[in-house]
Amino acid sequence: MANQMTATVEGKELILERVFKAPSKLVFQAFSDAEHLKRWWGPRGWDLTVCTVDFRPGGVWHYCMKCMDPNQGDFFGMESWGKAIYEDMVEAKKIVYVDYFSDAEGSTVEGMPSSHITMTFIEQDGATKLISRARYESEEALRKVIEMGMEQGVTETWDRLAEHLASQQ
Repeated sequence: MANQMTATVEGKELILERVFKAPSKLVFQAFSDAEHLKRWWGPRGWDLTVCTVDFRPGGVWHYCMKCMDPNQGDFFGMESWGKAIYEDMVEAKKIVYVDYFSDAEGSTVEGMPSSHITMTFIEQDGATKLISRARYESEEALRKVIEMGMEQGVTETWDRLAEHLASQQ
């Protein structure tokens, strides 16, 4: 893909950047609306089987990604639950939330790292530069999610987002 994601680690912060060929309003909607998220969130071979979004400060996004690809071996059939609690948002400009690993009931999973994420959407000639800054409690917590393959997962997820955005224009 032409617009590859870049990843930079600064202490206990992971900074991801990528340019999407879509206006910032649409990219923002793709992150804030459940109907959009259901179409692209998750790495290849994973579907969002549960997705509820209460997009307001203090609101919760709760979701389940399920591996639907039998070619992914032991991952096939696996579920991965997550929860975000929104703190702030500015239409087409910014989303701030705390991201957690969760269970089906929405309880956070003990021992798994959470992150404080600020996503910035910058309009550039009809395209959008997305900058995601994820701050972890410690460098060790960040290292743990990187070792879990989070960077590859986000790369595939954002590739799917680019495809989804192209289909919406």
